[in-house]
Amino acid sequence: MNSPFNQSKIADSHLMVVGCGALGNEVLKNLVLMGAEHLTVVDFDRVEIGNLSRSILFTREDAEAGRYKVDVVASRLRQMNSRLDIQTIQGDIAYDVGLGLIRQIDVVIGCVDNRWARYCINRHCMRCGISWVDGAIDMLEGTVRVFEPGRNCYACNLGPKGLGDLARRMPCAGMIRHDEEKGKAPTTSLMASVIGAVQVQEALKLLHTDELTRGGMTSLCGRMFYYEGQHLTTRMVDFEAYDDDCAVHECWNPVRKLPIGRQTMVAELLETLRDEYRCNQVTVCLHDDCFVDYVVGRENKIRKEVMKPGRAVASFVEQDETLSGIPLSGMYQHEYRTIDQTFPYQSLTLGQLGIPERDVLHIITDSGNIYIEIE
Repeated sequence: MNSPFNQSKIADSHLMVVGCGALGNEVLKNLVLMGAEHLTVVDFDRVEIGNLSRSILFTREDAEAGRYKVDVVASRLRQMNSRLDIQTIQGDIAYDVGLGLIRQIDVVIGCVDNRWARYCINRHCMRCGISWVDGAIDMLEGTVRVFEPGRNCYACNLGPKGLGDLARRMPCAGMIRHDEEKGKAPTTSLMASVIGAVQVQEALKLLHTDELTRGGMTSLCGRMFYYEGQHLTTRMVDFEAYDDDCAVHECWNPVRKLPIGRQTMVAELLETLRDEYRCNQVTVCLHDDCFVDYVVGRENKIRKEVMKPGRAVASFVEQDETLSGIPLSGMYQHEYRTIDQTFPYQSLTLGQLGIPERDVLHIITDSGNIYIEIE
């Protein structure tokens, strides 16, 4: 039987892989072997010795040098295909990847190990109207799911309890170390091979919209592929939920580009927007994080200037001599989630507010919502 995939569609597509661990290694390797030539990879971590037993693209030299995973995979994949156009983002999918970049992607493949990262991938993709493929592995089990705007949403499938557990991070590295201490052979490499292959298969199907429409292929969207290796069983489970009231579904469209960048000051941004849209009131919404100007101890009343995005507050507190040892729950955090003419720090730049490159800003004006992609 001939392959159902069109080689030119694969080569011309732009795919994003989030997470460069064991699963990400397998997905990236398979994409390049299948002929993908335009990739963007996202990961914030460095290669460690423990990665070597389950990640085909890493070496001991990479681990000993503490190289970033995105740099290593880019180098190894270029050796596989010298024509490969690969962009790396050494950062967190939650905060460091601009929607302007994601808008140019055809399909996103998630190879992450916790609910929060999946939630963030889903949020970005829903805003951009892009489908994504999720993979998960645990011991000798693995799952693959497909989420499409308008049909299936990761956040809706979580339910109230799952949404409440978002902050909990359970990386697979910890489970692997636990098994190794008991003398058990880790199975991550086996599961990554199986699940990574299915993820790539489903991602390539999403590129072939005509074939899916006429029934030449069937997408996994709305179902979950479950693989259990210990007794060698597989099954398909209905896994579709799409609540029309879910805030995550908000599609940011249309998007307009303006000559605004991360170096643009708040005052310049607001003035540009007022002039461009001929309005008096302009408010920039900080949906994915906040800006914190100071914290105050609840008991000792010590006030410390922070002037950083909310995600950086914990690290700031740990490094401050007067605050170190005080839990975040013991502090009051003064924050801003919207920026307008009353914002007291008009000379700060968008970069200092924590806005990533090529992000899309949600702006509320007198006449309604607008969406601006920054340079």
